[in-house]
Amino acid sequence: MANFKGHALPGSFFLLFGLWWSVKYPLQYLSQKVNKKSHRAYCFQRVDAIEGGIKIFFSLTGMLAEQFVPDGPHLYLYSGEMHDWVKLMNWQHTTMYLFYGLSGVVDVFTFFSQLVPQGLDRLMLAVAVFVEGCLFYYHVLHRPMLDQHIHSLLLITIFAGAGSILLEVFLRDNIVLEMFRALLTIVQGTWFWQIGVVLFQPWGGPVWDENDHSNIMFLTMCFFWHWAAAVAILAVNFSLAYCCLQRLRRGSGEPYISLGLRQQKGDSSSQAAFLNGSDEE
Repeated sequence: MANFKGHALPGSFFLLFGLWWSVKYPLQYLSQKVNKKSHRAYCFQRVDAIEGGIKIFFSLTGMLAEQFVPDGPHLYLYSGEMHDWVKLMNWQHTTMYLFYGLSGVVDVFTFFSQLVPQGLDRLMLAVAVFVEGCLFYYHVLHRPMLDQHIHSLLLITIFAGAGSILLEVFLRDNIVLEMFRALLTIVQGTWFWQIGVVLFQPWGGPVWDENDHSNIMFLTMCFFWHWAAAVAILAVNFSLAYCCLQRLRRGSGEPYISLGLRQQKGDSSSQAAFLNGSDEE
């Protein structure tokens, strides 16, 4: 949809997933740092399957919205009467949702079937993000300068995300890569909203001059403000996850999550044993 809703809808999907990942992965990392019980790992695997189901639902919602809005193509790709393509922009968005839906299907099969190779879920997600980037690269060719620039900034997060997720195929459960994915997904979600606001002014206001270089400079700076806000969100959510798990362990009597203290205690105990041995000699 070439309007504000067409950018706000995928932006909301990406933002929700990014915020969820910014909470989920710190919880997973911190809970496994002390206690690597198999049932906890199984619980997080079930969460991955639920995520896959939500991806499928969001993707179907996006495809139906792109196809069956009043001015949508309604599943017509080519018009024989007009001898022209029908709403290719909507079809591009539908294709993007299709690949994210396939990623959700692989997530679900990864949980329910042992035949699915490990890492295939991350590979399919990387393919979906890469397809999104290619679609948007050719989405804005021959468009006004401001339109091209604001979408090209979006491509930075998309292709960086595709590369980061591809690394997760080989570096499974790497907290740095997982948090980086959450960061890029949050930025992608908020920037979709920013694009909709700049190009379509949903709440009114003056129209942006698409040929003013100052607007391009400001939007480039604003893009990295989105990054800074996403980093702050990750830091807050990681801290909250740490505090919540510490409070739960304090109530249940489980060991705390160490921040280097456990290693120091081990070193001091070994030093004491060494000194006692030297005294006996």
